[in-house]
Amino acid sequence: MPGAKSIAIIGAGPAGAIAVDAFMQEKAFDVIRVFDRQERAGGCWVSRDDEPPQQFDLDKLSERTADTPPEIPANLPCRIPATKQDRFTDSPVYPTLETNVDAAAMSFSQEPIPTVRSQWSIERHGQDTPFRHHSVIRQYIEDLFTRKQYQDLIQYNTTVERAIKDTNSQKWVLTLRRPDENGAQSDYWWNEEFDAVVVATGHYAVPFIPAIPGLKEFAARNPGSIEHTKHYRSPEKYRGKKVITVGASVSAADTAVSLIGSAQSPIHAVVRGRYNIYFGDEAFKHPEILRRAPITHITSNHSGDRTVHFEDGTCEKDVDHIIFGTGFTWSLPFLPQVLTRNNRVPDLYQHVFYRHDPTLIFVGAVGAGLTFKVFEWQAVAAARVLAGRAALPSVAEQKKWEDDRISHKGDGPAFTMLNPEFKAYFEGMRSLAGEPRDGTPGRRLPPFDQKWVDVFNAGHERRIKMWKRANMAAKI
Repeated sequence: MPGAKSIAIIGAGPAGAIAVDAFMQEKAFDVIRVFDRQERAGGCWVSRDDEPPQQFDLDKLSERTADTPPEIPANLPCRIPATKQDRFTDSPVYPTLETNVDAAAMSFSQEPIPTVRSQWSIERHGQDTPFRHHSVIRQYIEDLFTRKQYQDLIQYNTTVERAIKDTNSQKWVLTLRRPDENGAQSDYWWNEEFDAVVVATGHYAVPFIPAIPGLKEFAARNPGSIEHTKHYRSPEKYRGKKVITVGASVSAADTAVSLIGSAQSPIHAVVRGRYNIYFGDEAFKHPEILRRAPITHITSNHSGDRTVHFEDGTCEKDVDHIIFGTGFTWSLPFLPQVLTRNNRVPDLYQHVFYRHDPTLIFVGAVGAGLTFKVFEWQAVAAARVLAGRAALPSVAEQKKWEDDRISHKGDGPAFTMLNPEFKAYFEGMRSLAGEPRDGTPGRRLPPFDQKWVDVFNAGHERRIKMWKRANMAAKI
């Protein structure tokens, strides 16, 4: 999109970090600004000791409507009392969190993740463990900004509350909010204008908790009993407690396994049989984990009844905690013109370019699998397009791409999954981006390498073997 000279990048996590480098290396833009509502770079890898909520709005979480936009002040700039609304900025990181993907598969193409191995990981995977502690990944992301002196482009503790296109100026008007730094309980609000917006906000902030009859009453009578794995920190809190985990993917599996030896045995794991495509169900085969059927309803009263009922007619009494590892909700409260559908962002060509306005870009609107590298390929293609060095196909062709993909993948979360067509996607993005030519600058994308997928899959097999060893040892 020739003529885009000022770029706003929303988010300083891995997608935002690589987007900054891709756009800076194009040397085609006069202004690049990054806004992040946290206090440091890292996105969902930022760790802090947030207190988990004692009460959730379970209706809105189950309806995927919990993250509503705040009221925008009428006259900007201004200072008003600080918002009390939950913006879901609490960290999803627990102290012992390690990557579940090999560092070589996670790394950007030109910046390897440092070889720093934790003792925890060495004990479970050997001296050559390919996994990294969360602090290594967070620092890696920050280093992408600092090694090339990009840090001054970022404004931390700043939330983009709204981004709308002015029909007259054709500029994106961002409404921004940050807490006052002088200790006053007030927020400063103001506007800034840009030619294009890059959304790199991630989608692991707003937890999803399904609607279950009786869940709200159980939660109200037992504050702190209903949690999401986003708020899990350690097994100590659950020592001697009867715990039910809900979910069959990575976070639920890790949580259930970590509770062994602390919570009452067995850990009750509610799974539907749709296990993570990469890790399967090995984690749930531990003799101290009891798989349960889906929950039909929950009964509770002031006399102490805390009973969870299951589809197979069984029930579990005296339940202390229910921990939901049921994923997250895509939330874009700052983009009123972009409505999510079936927990994905529709109308994106190649998961990146908003079909109705190519000056709105998404980096990271995909499911799991080689994600950091995918972010890089997306960011470089986006930078080339906005610099006027690459061109998008017609709107009709963009729509056909989405329609064809819906026919193939469905109109839900599977739409965003690139596995197993990694090569086609990487090469398609590289073809769209093109190579820097005729002396023009820009970040270069290497050809797709199958070893990335091989290493990616080998890392999953390594974790499966870890669970198998633990399961076998527990049976002896």
